[in-house]
Amino acid sequence: MTKIIGLTGGIGSGKTTIAGYFKEMGVPVYIADDGARNVMQSDHVIKELKQVFGEKLFENNILNRAKLAEIVFNDSDKLAKLNAIVHPAVKQDFEFWLKQHNKSPYVIYEAAILFESGRYNDCDYIITVTAPEEVRIERVLKRDNTTREQVLSRMQMQWKDEDRISRSNFVINNVNLKIAKEEVVKILKILNIKQNQS
Repeated sequence: MTKIIGLTGGIGSGKTTIAGYFKEMGVPVYIADDGARNVMQSDHVIKELKQVFGEKLFENNILNRAKLAEIVFNDSDKLAKLNAIVHPAVKQDFEFWLKQHNKSPYVIYEAAILFESGRYNDCDYIITVTAPEEVRIERVLKRDNTTREQVLSRMQMQWKDEDRISRSNFVINNVNLKIAKEEVVKILKILNIKQNQS
């Protein structure tokens, strides 16, 4: 049976880069953010979003994601409402994707809010990607059109690294990319040994 490896980390930790390394090594990767983006274009999710957040978030039936992010990142109640719509749809999307990859010994499920969403319960192993806070802030500032204050406020909405690490099987400190890639190779070796033992 295919094992699900949860891959998580705070904003700017570089978990998508790490997911890319697993993909390079032949492990199928599901990016929850991309899944969310796809399901948010489906008719039933659009209908629910309009009911909860109103028509003002849509232009020509296309969701203004920046406007939505602005609303939910400053309001935990609205964020919870958004998650209640999107998470079940992403779960369904992932299950459909998983069936298409059921010949693989492992798949990676990459999600920033793996713990917050409760999806960690569906994982056989969990990898947390970490990096020093200052490095993470710099990465996000370079990547997104945002401010330091906005990055810090998004960080505060997420779990702290120590809380993630305490529930993880593996930790990758993602500062030096070469070393991080070597960690991915090591983890895959360990997983292969475990797979052969079971």
